[in-house]
Amino acid sequence: MDQEQSLKEIRTRISNLDEKILQLLNRRAALSLQVGQIKSQARDSIFKPFREKEVLNGLAGKNQGPLPDEHLRAIYREIFSSSRSLQQKQRVAYLGPEGTFSYFAGVEYLGQSADFFPKDNLEDVFRAVDAREAELGIIPLENSLQGSVGQSLDLFLKFEVFIHAEIFCRISHALLSRESDLAAINKVYSHPQALQQCSIWLRANLPGIPVIPDESTAQAARRAAKEKGAAALGHRDLARIFHLNLLEQGLEDTPDNWTRFLVISSLPPETGNKEKTSLLFTVTDKPGSLVTALQVLSRKGINMKKLESRPMRLEKWRYVFFTDVECDLTSEEYREVLTELESSCHFLRILGSYPHGPQIGA
Repeated sequence: MDQEQSLKEIRTRISNLDEKILQLLNRRAALSLQVGQIKSQARDSIFKPFREKEVLNGLAGKNQGPLPDEHLRAIYREIFSSSRSLQQKQRVAYLGPEGTFSYFAGVEYLGQSADFFPKDNLEDVFRAVDAREAELGIIPLENSLQGSVGQSLDLFLKFEVFIHAEIFCRISHALLSRESDLAAINKVYSHPQALQQCSIWLRANLPGIPVIPDESTAQAARRAAKEKGAAALGHRDLARIFHLNLLEQGLEDTPDNWTRFLVISSLPPETGNKEKTSLLFTVTDKPGSLVTALQVLSRKGINMKKLESRPMRLEKWRYVFFTDVECDLTSEEYREVLTELESSCHFLRILGSYPHGPQIGA
């Protein structure tokens, strides 16, 4: 059999498989619609991150290749995205404009079938979710180099929203421009953090070129698309959105740069065995009160991953503590622990229990 005939037969077999896959996808979609009808009657959340993680891990465990696990997970993220959209329109608020790292984090994790719409600031993201203008919101919580986003922590005190999932995204910057040659660049726009994170590269490769802070990496890319000789630092996919040339990438001074994003909702998270819980609490203003609360966790062998204090609004010299622990404090197993913790605190609010988040861009 000659090569051309062999390729023809293989392509025919692939086409037959594609038709079968299409049939199976539509059968799955029909079942998703039935699930959506049941959930709508119970006013249940469409987004089930722990269930999705279980399915992905189960499939990856059975995958014998040659399809790589990362390809399998990417395919199923879009299948999940389509299923959620069929069950209920998934509006997702994020810190805009389109093309920010918040936007790309949401698309990578929630898939292309969600309806993403930008907000001008973080408070508007929280407000949209709290008012149920959006089913979900994407917010940045902390960066591995710059630390916590204090405003996000503060807004959990103002709005009654819950954490459903977390995502860890690697922050990598590219140089984008309508120009095709680095020698033609006469100015660089970007968010101040991006400019700071790429300062060594900028000094070495574009010495003396003005670097101009902008409100976001996406806005910087928009400017670069309009101005002759201008370039922007930002996510490499901004080149596709704004029809720019990708001149250089991987420009960050410290490659191991990650941001942790949260997915928030006005509905409480699904019940089940989660891996992580976030909470806010205050303690009485007396010696040892914070130690007393933390010892409740320590005695039970609960690992605390994060503890940060923030000033309370309208109450000077009073602080609220934001904490992550590695267990599901909402489960029956920890009922006594939660009761004891509540008695040790002046105020305590569970923000959500959720699975450990994936690393995107590793």
